[in-house]
Amino acid sequence: MSTTKGLEGVVATTSSVSSIIDGVLTYHGYDIDDLADHASFEEVIFLLWNHRLPSQEELQSFQSELANAAVVSKEVLDQMKTFPIDKVHPMAALRTAVSNLALFDESADDMSEEANRQKALKLQAKMPTLVTAFSRIRQGKEPVEPRIDLSFAANFLYMLTGEEPDEISEKAFNKALVLHADHELNASTFTARVCVATLSDMYSGITAAIGALKGPLHGGANERVIKMLSEIDDVEKAEQYIKDALERKVKIMGFGHRVYKNGDPRAKHLKEMSRQLTSITGESKWYEMSVKIDEVVTNEKGLLPNVDFYSASVYHSLNIEHDLFTPIFAVSRVSGWIAHILEQYENNRLIRPRAEYTGPERQSWVPLEQR
Repeated sequence: MSTTKGLEGVVATTSSVSSIIDGVLTYHGYDIDDLADHASFEEVIFLLWNHRLPSQEELQSFQSELANAAVVSKEVLDQMKTFPIDKVHPMAALRTAVSNLALFDESADDMSEEANRQKALKLQAKMPTLVTAFSRIRQGKEPVEPRIDLSFAANFLYMLTGEEPDEISEKAFNKALVLHADHELNASTFTARVCVATLSDMYSGITAAIGALKGPLHGGANERVIKMLSEIDDVEKAEQYIKDALERKVKIMGFGHRVYKNGDPRAKHLKEMSRQLTSITGESKWYEMSVKIDEVVTNEKGLLPNVDFYSASVYHSLNIEHDLFTPIFAVSRVSGWIAHILEQYENNRLIRPRAEYTGPERQSWVPLEQR
């Protein structure tokens, strides 16, 4: 029995949702560059779930369905108010809140195709409401109800601040959502598929995926990036800071990727959005520090930035709290998780790999009094 550490390079399933071939990321065959430049996040969700882009009429209907499903019940919001808000990370709060949604959905365990489609819609629509509600609750504020006249991206920013975002902020956040929507068989997506392959419900699959995304080697990396930038806080200090860190063999978050050897194709879009936003806010140092770090790590280690690196300064420029960066990742990636869950249900087989045993063999039982 041969083994591969971390399942690197192992093909575990077939999927038509997204692909990474020769360093090119696609969603159902559409290049991520085209989607990032032209698509609304709602179009991307529709594409991931339906294997095609929507017509104008279909898109309007889908946008309306999402907007109308975004309201979270008072019972769930009241439960969030009981969380130890001064101690709990927003990802832990989101994990629990999503699980709580299932308790108030009578169709949670209905495995029919129509019921699963409705659950998909509810989960996608309510995730931004949950994340923004927790943010406001811990500030001692009441959650802001979603508006049906705003885009998905604009609604998130509106519920977070209570103010309608400007066009540049909405465009930047929409692009970030598009870029994070799916990424082949990443750790959280694989977790979701393993969970629902037991024929567990969709809420369980998404809760499991959130648990996997919470780790700093997956979704938590951009939070670590902004922490590093905050510690440096000066463009002139960036080069020496990184060189010292590399000398101590400290891992620089936001660089390298197991799948991409010639660079993450999503990074360039976020780099440009970082440049634009930091210029508008008058805080170009965040972009300039990022560029300097990029240069040093690339020259010293031959590693290129991934999607997490420049997303950190983008979210910071949108005045988003740093520990919300990973929950925002989940707000986007739930679209891909759901696409994979629906695909798993369509042609299901229990996912049950084997493990190569490396422990002791042929041990003899020793009675308790003789040990």
